[in-house]
Amino acid sequence: MSMLVTSPVVREALAAGRPVVALESTVISHGLPFPENLAIAREMEAAIRGAPLSGAIPATIAILGGQITVGLDDAQLERLAQSEGVRKCSRRDIPIAVARGEDGATTVAGTVVVAQMAGIRLFATGGIGGVHRGHPFDVSADLLELGRTPVCVVCSGAKSLLDLPATLEVLETQGVPVIGYRTDQFPAFYTRGSGLPVTARAESPADVCAILRARESLGYSGGLLVAVPVPPADALPCEEAEAAIAEAIRRADHAGITGPALTPFLLAEIAAITGGRSVAANRALLINNCRVAAQIAAALAN
Repeated sequence: MSMLVTSPVVREALAAGRPVVALESTVISHGLPFPENLAIAREMEAAIRGAPLSGAIPATIAILGGQITVGLDDAQLERLAQSEGVRKCSRRDIPIAVARGEDGATTVAGTVVVAQMAGIRLFATGGIGGVHRGHPFDVSADLLELGRTPVCVVCSGAKSLLDLPATLEVLETQGVPVIGYRTDQFPAFYTRGSGLPVTARAESPADVCAILRARESLGYSGGLLVAVPVPPADALPCEEAEAAIAEAIRRADHAGITGPALTPFLLAEIAAITGGRSVAANRALLINNCRVAAQIAAALAN
């Protein structure tokens, strides 16, 4: 039995040189409760398929019964959305899930690894991991994976509950360009800007593709981060977002929550504090990032 299984639709698209966009699966298994998680997974795939003039194909990635699966069908999405005890899989965890025949949901880092294995060059997500505030040694594997794996990740920056200046410093150390998509500032997930500069600004998918092709021609091994601000209508004011984040971090410190459990806890607390407005912003940026990634993938394919 092969450890890597690609759906016929994705396999045919890749063989024909058509645009394909990878999607992670932790947003399904660890991000939202059922049935909201299934709804957003379907909406993200639909956004890629429906992106104007792209013809792009979505490829949600997960591990099902020990098989690394690239391109989940609807029944598999539903299975993942309703399953309990799904392993959260970064690079280090994928071999464990495969060896034990487990179900696993891939993080940003895990998805980047599998996308590269499958030959997919574009990946859309919400926000990458980073350096945690007050915990400078708690550095997400996402940053290191971006430094060594040649996949273009389209996101809305790093989650704003993180230490954004430190996160950008690690990306610089790893040699990862941060391209602001029609912005000069690094987006702060729920808010459109952090006040921190990006490496360069791109105005169009063609601009991004030119940078991607130059990196490939130079033989660079690492990835590229394309940072897209949350749509204006759904963005949270900076002051509101920062106050909610500070309170959520205070609650986490009081409860002694660290490590892999920290980000899910903080996101849930921020959602409660903002009355669900953070969840609406999260959904909006996910859908928007899928559309942008599809358009970049189409430009790269052409």
